[in-house]
Amino acid sequence: MRASLIQLAVSDTEPPAERRARAAALVRAQRGSDLVVLPELWALGGFAYDLWSDGAEALDGPTSDVMAAAAKAAGVWLHAGSIVERDPDGPIYNTSLLFAPDGELVHTYRKIHRFGFDSGEAVVMGAGQEIVTAATDVGTLGLATCYDLRFPELFRALLDAGAQVLVVPAAWPARRREHWTLLNRARAVEEQAYVLACNTAGTHGGVEQAGHSIAVDPWGRVLAEAGPGEEVLTVEFDPAEVAKARAEFPVHRDRLLGIPAPVQR
Repeated sequence: MRASLIQLAVSDTEPPAERRARAAALVRAQRGSDLVVLPELWALGGFAYDLWSDGAEALDGPTSDVMAAAAKAAGVWLHAGSIVERDPDGPIYNTSLLFAPDGELVHTYRKIHRFGFDSGEAVVMGAGQEIVTAATDVGTLGLATCYDLRFPELFRALLDAGAQVLVVPAAWPARRREHWTLLNRARAVEEQAYVLACNTAGTHGGVEQAGHSIAVDPWGRVLAEAGPGEEVLTVEFDPAEVAKARAEFPVHRDRLLGIPAPVQR
């Protein structure tokens, strides 16, 4: 299988409508890939807090419209990163969008762990509640977003839900780039799964982004890593390697804590 991670440069000067059009063109150019991934909150900027309220949109809003058309044109599974979702009956959310190759929006994931401590996302956005996996042609995807990487219990829950490929869009800052690389590799090793992590480049909200999108195999080996600027990182991977790794080194059978309760039938 082939995955393309579009490490989009996000700035405070490019209008969101222009960035949507540019991102859609980059998606359409990935025809031949099986899965395409965009970063977190790329339309407005992951640190551009002042834009979120006015720029929030519904699940069928402008970002969804252009991404659905781009997924269909390219014939790919498209994880379109995340948007600032406006829930008409609640707060705004950091919500990821997954489109099928026919352009249908098939899954959404509201980010569970909100970054910012006592500011930003942590206080202005609602927290997601649901663990989300998605059966696709490239294996069962487990959906997480950026700051979620620091919470291994989420990834263990995704493992228990059948995830084979962990997809992580992000707006991770340059000053903590070493954590970014370390945590993505750790999640791959812990869950014996592929990790496809797509970060933003550029600077938004005055915060320089790390770039360095990364693809990691179930043994924690880096298959490919981007640089700091805008680029498309393409990697070939075999979903069957997940089962092989888990059979060759069956660490999960030795779990003693946090084991899901047996299903009653």
